[in-house]
Amino acid sequence: MIARRLFGSDRRILVIIAILVAVALLVPVLNLAVPQTSAFHVPPYMVALIGKYLCYALLALSLDLVWGYCGILSLGHGAFFALGGYAMGMYLMRQIGDRGVYGNPVLPDFMVFLNWKELPWFWHGFDSFWFAALMVMAVPGLLAFVFGWFAFRSRVTGVYLSIISQAMTYALLLAFFRNDMGFGGNNGLTDFKDILGFNVQADATRSALFSASALALALGVFVTWLIVTSKYGKLLIAVRDAESRTRFLGWRAENVKLFAFTVSAVMAGIAGALYVPQVGIINPGEFEPGNSIEVVVWTAVGGRGTIVGPIIGALLVNAGKSWFTGAIPELWLFALGGLFVAVTLFLPKGILGLWDQWRAGGAERAVSVAKEEGREPDETPPTIVRAQSDEWAKPARGPEPQPAE
Repeated sequence: MIARRLFGSDRRILVIIAILVAVALLVPVLNLAVPQTSAFHVPPYMVALIGKYLCYALLALSLDLVWGYCGILSLGHGAFFALGGYAMGMYLMRQIGDRGVYGNPVLPDFMVFLNWKELPWFWHGFDSFWFAALMVMAVPGLLAFVFGWFAFRSRVTGVYLSIISQAMTYALLLAFFRNDMGFGGNNGLTDFKDILGFNVQADATRSALFSASALALALGVFVTWLIVTSKYGKLLIAVRDAESRTRFLGWRAENVKLFAFTVSAVMAGIAGALYVPQVGIINPGEFEPGNSIEVVVWTAVGGRGTIVGPIIGALLVNAGKSWFTGAIPELWLFALGGLFVAVTLFLPKGILGLWDQWRAGGAERAVSVAKEEGREPDETPPTIVRAQSDEWAKPARGPEPQPAE
């Protein structure tokens, strides 16, 4: 009853949150408590793999907030993901202590190898988990705020904004490749030992990280739903659909965009922080512009502007990537490009949009049959908002935004 009052008719959101919470509780049990000989046992490698996919799903959801609901096609979200990962990696490196190859209790191995004499100032504080957790959110959020402040107030939109966001990501890639930046250069940060005092390689720790990823994704879904269904969310959609008209009504569109962009970056940073201890490494390759483009593909495949769609897209595309790169690795990029082209041409609303269209068509046929038979239809067809011109699937628009008093 409480859930129905809270979510109303948005059963899809309630279902996905319930599934994620159930998975967070069930998978660790199947991994740790069920014997390996059982058909229900989930092997450790599968726990780590699906946990990585859940981090990708949170990253896709963060992009959906700005692209699907605000019309900002960011090609730089991989940068926020990587910065969150580096913040967590710095904490994990500080936990190694004197167990490194060179036995230095303060300096990470790569700093000893490069003849660093003391720990750089920006590494201080990362021996504390709570400081690192704060930096995971603060660093990507601050970068997004500064970037958005200048970009949105300069009225940079459309493809130009996409290009400069990708340029920002590429600039960070080049910077983090340098050894003198103090982040491990080309090799990045790796050889992690502990997290919160627990062995990061232990099955129990991996299961805990999996649960944390699933719960973080569930929280991300809930927060995104709260944002897009609020009065601010209606204003967000108004900026997406008619920015000039929204400005004419007295709203500051740049502030609306800035808030969404900053929140989105924080979500991406959290996804990166959960990703790093599960894969065991973070290096400048995470800044590759191609990674940010892949996130766009996940979101498009699932259906942007739907909250649930990007999650489905991230899980399906990455599962396909795991299969393709094992079976026919040389054809994976062609398959990914073909998938994006096919979705753009034939499924502009993504998988979830296709499902909604199918349901709407079935309901409309049921209503038509009922009317022909002279009886009252059992239910009215669900409302499906169709994309206009070159826009993709959008949620139903609320009342017209009103100017501030």
